[in-house]
Amino acid sequence: MGWFPCSGQSSEEIKKRKKKEALDPIQPTSEKFKKNPPSKVKDSAKDGGSGHIAAQTFAFRELAAATRNFRGDCLLGEGGFGRVYKGRLESSDQIVAIKQLDRNGLQGNREFLVEVLMLSLLHHSNLVNLIGYCADGDQRLLVYEYMPLGSLEDHLHDSDCADISPGKKRLDWNTRMKIAAGAAKGLEYLHVKASPPVIYRDLKCSNILLDEDYHPKLSDFGLAKLGPVGDNTHVSTRVMGTYGYCAPEYAMTGQLTLKSDVYSFGVVLLEIITGRKAIDNSKTAGEHNLVAWVCALSLSLYT
Repeated sequence: MGWFPCSGQSSEEIKKRKKKEALDPIQPTSEKFKKNPPSKVKDSAKDGGSGHIAAQTFAFRELAAATRNFRGDCLLGEGGFGRVYKGRLESSDQIVAIKQLDRNGLQGNREFLVEVLMLSLLHHSNLVNLIGYCADGDQRLLVYEYMPLGSLEDHLHDSDCADISPGKKRLDWNTRMKIAAGAAKGLEYLHVKASPPVIYRDLKCSNILLDEDYHPKLSDFGLAKLGPVGDNTHVSTRVMGTYGYCAPEYAMTGQLTLKSDVYSFGVVLLEIITGRKAIDNSKTAGEHNLVAWVCALSLSLYT
């Protein structure tokens, strides 16, 4: 889940922004979003969109109880946002994934708000379902449906090792194509059916989660942006993303378009086909970057 700013923002500026965010507490209900939504996103009725905030609000003590006070054996993983725990909600007996914001981490209130807003308004079978959130004091947590098979990255790259992790197996070709097609459908929904369109901006293998039938769902929408509308061709923004997946023209200009996501999907597709990582420094020189390696390989076929 790691991502990086590559527009040259200083660490001092980041500290100032985080300090300001810490002094601007989030209202612990959805009323703030209802009264002052940044923009209205309409969903396709066909995909179950309701056009209103549907996420529940949780007290911190409820989520602490669900994870047995965030015990280590409930930990599923961690990234730039913080840690993700497996938990069981006492009120519904539902198994969920709970993501807890690291107050010293890369993401802050802005990304938290974006994710709550986006996943509350956007609904599709290939997008992870946000059940609710917690904004008690300085605690920021997100509650998602639990995806038992973890991420595509876990299965795609861990299977290169002789000892495959328990519950995981090497992906056969049909399963790989099923996952690729499902991720494409999720992206199509964001780009074509959502109005205004949404640019995901962080498509990568670790953000594609799998249910028990290897049905893929896109997750982690903290970097998502509303796309250009009308005569606008792009959205100008500070460059954010994950090295190896970020479209080069976006990285150089800061001009974000739907094609930026398409480039990232192309990288994911190459990973699915080849089994290689987008960036792998363990490879020999010239093979560290998957896209560069594939381009060089393609050129060699015609020379």
